[in-house]
Amino acid sequence: MDYNIITGKIIGAAINVHKELGPGMLENTYRHCLAYELETMGLKVRCEVPVPIVYKEVKLDCGYRIDILVEDAVVVELITVDAFNPVFEAQVLTYMRFANKHLGLLINFRTSVLKNGIKRYIF
Repeated sequence: MDYNIITGKIIGAAINVHKELGPGMLENTYRHCLAYELETMGLKVRCEVPVPIVYKEVKLDCGYRIDILVEDAVVVELITVDAFNPVFEAQVLTYMRFANKHLGLLINFRTSVLKNGIKRYIF
């Protein structure tokens, strides 16, 4: 499936979740609801996907997890914060690099209009 189609479906589903729940919930709630929406669209969804960190030849399990991985291609990180911070961008890019994925979305559900809380990253 085309990356643009996948990300379009993810963004559409996130907007539906945001319209239904509003901006005041915890990240975990949005993750479960977004995963449900994406699965009902027929997309392959995995939540809390472990991201091992490789340092030289050592593979470390440091507890890093991708919030949602869609179609084994798109990293989706969810946040519920008042404003974007560069550390969230770094987190998404790091997960993409170590998971060997080329596309990521950072979605902040704590916004009045969700489209203002979405950032797309290409690695």
